[in-house]
Amino acid sequence: MAIEKIKTKSLKTKFGDLTVYTQSLKIKDVINIFYVAIRGKDDEEGAVQRVLNRQRITSIKKYVLEGNIFYSTFILNWTDTTLQPEFKDNEIVIPIIPFAAQAIDGQHRLVGLQEAMKENDEIGEKEILVTISLNLKTKDAAKIFVNINSEQKPVPKSLIYDLFGEIENDNNHSINRAADIADELNSNIESPYYSCIKYPGQPKGVGLVDLSTVVSSLKRHLEPDGVFASHKLTNLQNQKSVIINYFTALKFYYDKDGLWSNKNKNPFFTNAGFFGAIEHLIKNLLIKCAEKKSFKIEDFKILLDLQKVELIQRADLKKLRR
Repeated sequence: MAIEKIKTKSLKTKFGDLTVYTQSLKIKDVINIFYVAIRGKDDEEGAVQRVLNRQRITSIKKYVLEGNIFYSTFILNWTDTTLQPEFKDNEIVIPIIPFAAQAIDGQHRLVGLQEAMKENDEIGEKEILVTISLNLKTKDAAKIFVNINSEQKPVPKSLIYDLFGEIENDNNHSINRAADIADELNSNIESPYYSCIKYPGQPKGVGLVDLSTVVSSLKRHLEPDGVFASHKLTNLQNQKSVIINYFTALKFYYDKDGLWSNKNKNPFFTNAGFFGAIEHLIKNLLIKCAEKKSFKIEDFKILLDLQKVELIQRADLKKLRR
């Protein structure tokens, strides 16, 4: 049986010592040639990927079936040695053979597309942008993987709203914005909640405050007619700064008694404590800061004024529930 080959325009580019070929390909063709090599599991060159996350794949499948598509490049490492793509005169000929190319970036998106095609085969006719390297060693594949996943931080979803104003799915804006703020609390090393947000699927003992709690406590206040907007705090940067400054001021007082880092005593390392802290910020402090037109850490310290009071501890929350 003759092997199918596709011929298309391609851009040949050099990145340091690596040569890559970028072109637009039909999804069905990419699905037919790619595979995933898991590091620590598959004994072959170029195995850099993590274990597939089924929850993420399901989410991507749903996203695609709703009519969405991906605009960022998928990166593949061609590993088949019997047949290889041939580039000449700004065109590339790619043989469509199974398990010919490792997915270096885009493994979840590709599997999500594959799952979506099972319910709607028309998805396979759409095109995506694909960059192909030939026979990369693990060292080079790892360099690309690390560059994409650490050096290039993904743009927060809700930042699109700040950049372009209106977005199609406006109903999800406040949820996306709250999730972006949770990510900042968790990933910013200067945040009082650094590495303290618990995401779904994480092992027991990882994280202290549930992501769902952060999102539910913030989302209604981040809507276009919410409290933040009423005080002209409408962009992601301003909102992140206000929340981190507020909790940094709280941390200042709790650090004095050695309580903030003590997860057994810190009430704000519980879902109820986090929710209560946000309610206090919204109902009592934001308006006072807005009147001064200043939301700095020092402003929150003055407003909190916890210098001469007995600080609430985690055990006190249990008493309040009775």
